[in-house]
Amino acid sequence: MKLFLVAGEASGDKLGAALMAALIDLVPGVTFAGIGGPQMEALGLQSLFPMEELSVMGLLEVLPKYRQLKRRIAETAQAALETAPDALITIDSPDFCLRVARIVKAARPAQKTVHYVAPSVWAWRPGRAAKMAEVIDHVLALLPFEPPYMTAAGMSCDFVGHPVVAEPRATEAEATALRQTLMIGPDQPVLLCLPGSRRGEVKRLMPRFAATVAALRQDVPGLRVLIPTVRGVAAEVRKMACRWDEVPNVISDAAEKRAAFATANLALAASGTVSLELAANRVPMVIGYRMNWLTWHITKRAMLIDTVTLVNLVSETRAVPEFLGRPCRPKPMARALQDLLRDPQRRAAQVSAMETTMQRLGEGGAAPGLRAAQSVLAFLQRG
Repeated sequence: MKLFLVAGEASGDKLGAALMAALIDLVPGVTFAGIGGPQMEALGLQSLFPMEELSVMGLLEVLPKYRQLKRRIAETAQAALETAPDALITIDSPDFCLRVARIVKAARPAQKTVHYVAPSVWAWRPGRAAKMAEVIDHVLALLPFEPPYMTAAGMSCDFVGHPVVAEPRATEAEATALRQTLMIGPDQPVLLCLPGSRRGEVKRLMPRFAATVAALRQDVPGLRVLIPTVRGVAAEVRKMACRWDEVPNVISDAAEKRAAFATANLALAASGTVSLELAANRVPMVIGYRMNWLTWHITKRAMLIDTVTLVNLVSETRAVPEFLGRPCRPKPMARALQDLLRDPQRRAAQVSAMETTMQRLGEGGAAPGLRAAQSVLAFLQRG
């Protein structure tokens, strides 16, 4: 069996790696080609080009790189056609992935296509499902309420669970060891700052998060700040962190990142799947996000929901405070973090929402990577 996979950012690399690992166990001799990051490469994928080239988000952010992205789309589609895989599996990053799928389908209409991560049509632009159905045959959904939206548009779809429920978590001993390594006292509060996995996000959010931390420190003496990050933006994060009044610890090692999540008391995070990583570790959080003004204006007008945080959506609560767009300002975010530290009821409400979220995403069941692999195989067997 030959599969062509395309992932465009760190979260997609993680999904792709879990899927690959399960397929390797289920299908002896399976081979992979395509685009991926370090986790997919570790399982044998030779990426056509660095995945980080595709980690761009937002209308104005994409425009300067349009020609390069268009060339990469064409290169990827041509490679997929030359590979002649049993399935083209695109993973998230719809602006890139679905353009690749469209070219491939136009040249080879019988090509079987799978997209991993359903588009959030329940949040904005519901017409995307019908457009996606023109080039995608089968969808692997991360959220339990998504399959009906996909099947209504004409695609088959399985809820396979969110990968966060199967990710390893640090032990108490590992968390204690990290505190000792970084010389953090047992009673010192630890704040995680998570400014995103894209360069544009980091550039916009790091200065705001720095000012938020500075404001919080005035009321929380001894506060220690850790910044877990990913390969694609680690250098940029370290460079910008050096400008903070008190330089935080930037962590990119996977084991140390798990320990950081296990030892944290609270977090300030960009909007995205990181909110689920925090939920899995029961770390109370505040979400802050800022896009380019025009991108945010267009997105806000199209939104069908009043929250973008997955913990809020899946748990059907609004326990996690959000500061999106213009409200993403240091003082209000610092106050919200201070409230989480001081108000046990606020913390308890978040933890309860996190418990509900993890249960609904499949915690305690079969690993999502395995469920995704089984779904792909069942789809291929249907012919």
